[in-house]
Amino acid sequence: MNTILRIWNDESGQDLAEYAMMIGLVALAVIVAVVFLGTSVSETFTDIDTVIKASV
Repeated sequence: MNTILRIWNDESGQDLAEYAMMIGLVALAVIVAVVFLGTSVSETFTDIDTVIKASV
């Protein structure tokens, strides 16, 4: 019974799980940002490219 209680109360791997969850949330935020901003950024670079080609 003591062994079960010791294992149940052991928190040694808790930090790793918390860091993994935080990394997952950051990765999700980056993916969402790329999906929503990707088209806008691509259009901006296309416009810049067009202006540069027209001026040369």
